[in-house]
Amino acid sequence: MAGTEEQQQKGGAETSLQSRGPSPNRGASVPDFTAIGPDSESKQAWREARGIDRSKQVKITKVSHMRYQHPDLQVITTFLKDFGLSVVKKTDTERWFGGYGPDPYVYYARQGPRKYLGGTFEVESVAELEKIINSVPGLTVTSNGIEELTTAPGGGKFLSITDPEGFPVNFITGQSVGTTTSGQQLKKQPPEKLVVNYETDKPRQRAFLRFDPGPAAVYKLGHFGLNVQDFPAQMDWYTRHFNISPSDILYVPTGDGGRKEVAVFAHIDRGQELVDHHTMFLTTLSPGVEKHVHHASFEVHDFDTQALGHQWLEQKGYKPVWGM
Repeated sequence: MAGTEEQQQKGGAETSLQSRGPSPNRGASVPDFTAIGPDSESKQAWREARGIDRSKQVKITKVSHMRYQHPDLQVITTFLKDFGLSVVKKTDTERWFGGYGPDPYVYYARQGPRKYLGGTFEVESVAELEKIINSVPGLTVTSNGIEELTTAPGGGKFLSITDPEGFPVNFITGQSVGTTTSGQQLKKQPPEKLVVNYETDKPRQRAFLRFDPGPAAVYKLGHFGLNVQDFPAQMDWYTRHFNISPSDILYVPTGDGGRKEVAVFAHIDRGQELVDHHTMFLTTLSPGVEKHVHHASFEVHDFDTQALGHQWLEQKGYKPVWGM
């Protein structure tokens, strides 16, 4: 019996050793405060520590579109069509590109030497545009005051300024959503929501998933990013004077136990209204690099759409800079 017990103990040890393998990967939807972890700070505490008064902030509702100047409109048109945008309207010197979302357009291009013309935020009203001009310090108005956009799809009132570092940033209000300049409704067909099977839940029966190659159709503008000279000052300007709040702040250790903040992913703070994790990205410069626009990102239907769009761009000869 002793031998049998030893064998049982040995077998138990072997079983225990075999069970110590790596745990399988798994996914879960967890509450935001759980995902963030203990190294965090409430927005209210963050604002109070910096003396930010929300009542004085310009009220942004969403990010609207990007604006660029291109030397060859046909070249950028070809690229943006391959990217997943469509031409909403064009003239000899201007073009507006849209997605299938409600925004009249998400990318504006005009003829001229290569130049960044800024991201554009939608604000609640003309009064908010006036507040920018009258109460936000450190800016320069570069538009002819508050302009009426008479030729752009959706129309609206428009204001263009530069921030303290000279980056252009724009604001718009009063657009007619989902219409052309003549007021006609735009017909936009969203992609189909795919039915996905799991091991014990198989709603897709006697049906196959099939994909057509092509560009990744864009829904809307997601966010844009800037590489700035004075990161603390730029972050303070945007978060103090506009309802823009940090979602995540990146830092590097300073060597003395402290931290140096080097980048921020920021969202439009609409109180209890759910918003995107970030619509703006600011980061400090690497040594020897001049300040510049970093990127603009657009939202698409799902990961399959993104992957197929990436494949389409590569087949067209474009070179990826980041991702996939």
